Amino acid sequence: MAQDQSIKTLVTAFVDDAASAVYSINRLNPDTLCFVLPEGSKALVESDVQPKIQQMPRRWDWIVVADATEFPSTYQTIARSLPDLLRTWGIQPGELVVDLSGATAAMAGALTLVALPWTSRVVELAPAREGSESDRVELGSKTRVWAQTNPWDEQGTVSRREACELFNRGLFHTAVKMFHDIELLVSGGQKPLYRALKDLAEGYELWERFHYRQAWDKLKTATKALEMASLWGGPSGLKAVLPPLKANAGFLEKLVLDPAEVKEFVSLDLLAHAERRLRAGRDPEAAMTALVRALEAFAQVRLHKSHKIKSWDVSPEQLPQGLQEICRACYLEDIDGKYKLPLQAQFRVLAGLGDQLGQAFLREWPKMKPLLDASNHAVLGHGFEPIKSERVQQLYEVVLKLSSVNETSLPKFPTLAV
Repeated sequence: MAQDQSIKTLVTAFVDDAASAVYSINRLNPDTLCFVLPEGSKALVESDVQPKIQQMPRRWDWIVVADATEFPSTYQTIARSLPDLLRTWGIQPGELVVDLSGATAAMAGALTLVALPWTSRVVELAPAREGSESDRVELGSKTRVWAQTNPWDEQGTVSRREACELFNRGLFHTAVKMFHDIELLVSGGQKPLYRALKDLAEGYELWERFHYRQAWDKLKTATKALEMASLWGGPSGLKAVLPPLKANAGFLEKLVLDPAEVKEFVSLDLLAHAERRLRAGRDPEAAMTALVRALEAFAQVRLHKSHKIKSWDVSPEQLPQGLQEICRACYLEDIDGKYKLPLQAQFRVLAGLGDQLGQAFLREWPKMKPLLDASNHAVLGHGFEPIKSERVQQLYEVVLKLSSVNETSLPKFPTLAV
């Protein structure tokens, strides 16, 4: 008898074909075993199946169906019992094999549907056909063929598109989990693709949380794997996602490898992050918080790069004469003894130093003040009024103008359609 590698769990449908059940169990050697069977078949399992099992599973159980020929009640019974049993046994996606050798049509359909989220293989001892050279099995006077398939090699395509949609909506953590689950379930040749998609989604999840180096590492790994997959065909739409992936990896490379204490590319990323939170995330509160931080980052970069001033640790003597006393009187932190410039003061310092960014801020200030007031009054600001998307959009446009940033220079997360 052929001997497969031992498996974690086997669920076998059983009515009265003891020989097939014994063969499947001994061939697969499961660690845990569950029979799905009608009440009248339990005695046959105990008398004709269990004594012939070469190595008894560590744990086993059965699910009793009322009528093995009726689909609705069979499905209901399995659906109410099997998921809880698999959770109790700690079975993960991909660790379940389903044996339909002894199943009625109703049992086969119901069991396949319920077990799909955990099933990586469906096996069956089917009647041999003339001329077949497949894995033939002699059971007494009967000749059978050992047939197996993985339903996830096809179902994976449907779930992959669902995971892509989650990614496109910015639900990166959920997309990571779905790609990972599909990777566990599909056959070996398809696993690298889903591992790469998981790494890609995980990279963007890290990026969204500003873990730039880890995100860069993940995107580099994912890009190489997806390039390899595209060379071997891969799903349609895969090649289209590679250019934006490479562009994003290039952006992160510049940001991560920038040795400056104040990184210029962070301000661009914050601006792009605010735009994503507003559009894809539909979260104006978070978008406004990121947008105000982006505005400050532009000032911090200019102060540090052009004037060697750290806004969080400034010396009053570095400031224009007219702002030195204000700094000493208003901006001293009593705990650490450092002078720290708030947002508006940073731009006023720039203006006083003759910097164009600070002067542009003063020109735009009448337009910006009500928008920044709205940010302060927001729930995630210092107030109790939910902010409106229109206010965020208005400030976004002002910041773009003020910083002289072209939207095409901002990093754009890709749209997955694979």
